[in-house]
Amino acid sequence: MRLLILGGTEFVGRAVAEAALARGWEVTVFHRGRHEPPAGAVSLIGDRTAPGGLAALTANEKASWDAVVDTWSAAPSVVRDAARLLADRVDRFVYVSSRSVYAWPQAAGLTEDGALVEGSPDAGDVPYAEAKRGGELAAVEAFGPDRTLFVRAGLIIGPYENIGRLPWWLGRIARGGPVLAPGPRALPLQYIDVRDFAEWTADAAAVGLSGAYNLVSPPGHTTTEELLDACVRATGSDAELRWAEPEKLLAAGVEPWSDLPIWIPPGELYEAMHRADVSKALATGLRCRPVTETVADTWAWLRSIGGAAPHRADRPSVGLDPEREAALLSD
Repeated sequence: MRLLILGGTEFVGRAVAEAALARGWEVTVFHRGRHEPPAGAVSLIGDRTAPGGLAALTANEKASWDAVVDTWSAAPSVVRDAARLLADRVDRFVYVSSRSVYAWPQAAGLTEDGALVEGSPDAGDVPYAEAKRGGELAAVEAFGPDRTLFVRAGLIIGPYENIGRLPWWLGRIARGGPVLAPGPRALPLQYIDVRDFAEWTADAAAVGLSGAYNLVSPPGHTTTEELLDACVRATGSDAELRWAEPEKLLAAGVEPWSDLPIWIPPGELYEAMHRADVSKALATGLRCRPVTETVADTWAWLRSIGGAAPHRADRPSVGLDPEREAALLSD
């Protein structure tokens, strides 16, 4: 396989690149040059948001690929321009989308046939859900439905994470002492390890899957308690998890998802985020490793880079500051 990745140097794109390289594929990554590409990949430099920024993709008139993977999350018009340029050079377009494209409210067990938000392939800066839907429309406009795959991800964690959710928990628990832990402790969680995401995506590209696929673990793949216990074991700290009921946390103004990353209390948002139907992906070979492996490998990666995880400039920081956590623990 000859694979082109638009991005390919950070988190999801990098994981896909490494999975493809491990299979012996020819991998080309198109990026802005801000991060080192994976070893063994061909590197093309360009800024797709700048005039003429895609020129490196066509500099070689004979260049072509079996598939392209695009992780773009902002203006759909940027996906549109790349897709149009590549339509005659690439066999298949794989767009890393999101389950955010489903219209609200999202009921538990929602499949790929759920109602979708509005979007436009020609849009500029729009909210995240509209951006991802517009990106889908841009891809299918250029490649057609039979040559387009939408990978609708949910929560993605694992090595190289540049959002900060699992790295924040690992860093906090590594410091030890009493740790504010959000209940219910047995609350089931649904996520996907970025490497499992990458392996499934590579498999899907290789066999020519098309259409939309929800891509997260089966509901209940782990629980909040199992995740945080795994962090304690991986870091070897003396952290003591102090469990608090969600009603107490919400009354104190604690923001789910941002103040305490990954955590969403039971309710409508939880049903949407952690109870998606993934039977379609499972039927095509999705395999999800245990949470203990994801946590341990993420901690090993963090230690290998000095403990401070990279952070995307276009995403807000997450996690309670120590003073506020201490105040909440003392109430």
